[in-house]
Amino acid sequence: MTAATVRDRARGALWGLAVGDALGMPTEGLSRAAVLVRYGLVDRFHPGPTDSEIAPGLPAAHVTDDTDQAVIVGRLLVAGGGRVDHADLAEELLAWQERMQAAGVASLLGPSTRRALESIRADGPSPTSGRWGDTNGAAMRIAPVGIAVPGRPLATLVDAVVTTSEPTHNTHVALAGAAAVAAGVSTAIDGGNLAAVLDAAALAARAGAERGFHTTAPSVAARLENAVRLVRAEAGDGDPEERIDAGCEVIDEVVGTSMATQESVPAAFAVLALADTVRPGGAADPWLVCRLGASLGGDSDTIAAMAGAVSGALGGVDALPAAAREQVAAANPGLALDALADDLLALRDRR
Repeated sequence: MTAATVRDRARGALWGLAVGDALGMPTEGLSRAAVLVRYGLVDRFHPGPTDSEIAPGLPAAHVTDDTDQAVIVGRLLVAGGGRVDHADLAEELLAWQERMQAAGVASLLGPSTRRALESIRADGPSPTSGRWGDTNGAAMRIAPVGIAVPGRPLATLVDAVVTTSEPTHNTHVALAGAAAVAAGVSTAIDGGNLAAVLDAAALAARAGAERGFHTTAPSVAARLENAVRLVRAEAGDGDPEERIDAGCEVIDEVVGTSMATQESVPAAFAVLALADTVRPGGAADPWLVCRLGASLGGDSDTIAAMAGAVSGALGGVDALPAAAREQVAAANPGLALDALADDLLALRDRR
């Protein structure tokens, strides 16, 4: 594998995350039925609907907390030489929260992160600040760790996931979900195919589930594997449109699309399997993957962002339409995703 190919995969991971986030922004919080009525299968960027309780009136192609917090994590990783300082992360997230409040979109902040930030503001960073963080905030922003840290040895990657996530999401279920996404991205950057990505994600989820505070939640790894099997079984026949409908229906009705880690992370990997079922090799087409994730409703921006990050790492940055990347860059000045991906990849090379 050439260095350029690896660089393209790293850049693809961040751009896939951002494009998925932006495509899913207007559909977040809607039911799948409402998404079908308003947008059909999402095929372009839309502004946040005025009746949205989450992102009303945001411009088309605008990203949300998924991308913003991933960029924060990525920049702190680079500044810390591969390690995120907990005090710096708390400070950056608190500053981000204040910017969101000033912009009138504070509702974009997830409940686990909001609760942890209140604890950090009062008592400072500690392992217990993330004691109740069980939603998908850790998983949505973990892709930079997958770029910066190789997938083998697995224990090293999981350690990096835990140290990055524990200020806000120090529960076994949140760490399992974040480990799955990081391993998926890292394995894809190393040139692994979809089968290798799915295997690595499940293994990492099981390892991550051994860390953090226990909370009542089912196994992310088991639900991930089951979600992939269900989608392949339900979407295995018919023309592409019928396969998409069947696959999205089973993700919506059985896998789940809420912000619960045990729903949204398996849903993201199920979207990858659906894309591959619709078209062989489709998991490496981040535009298709992001569109499918954005069309689910529920926590669609986060599902599309996580699936998009893995798909972008599978297919590389050029698998995303240049026009889509340009539209996201124009709507979100200052993201500088290519430079960030290169800096994160430099950390990986040092390891």
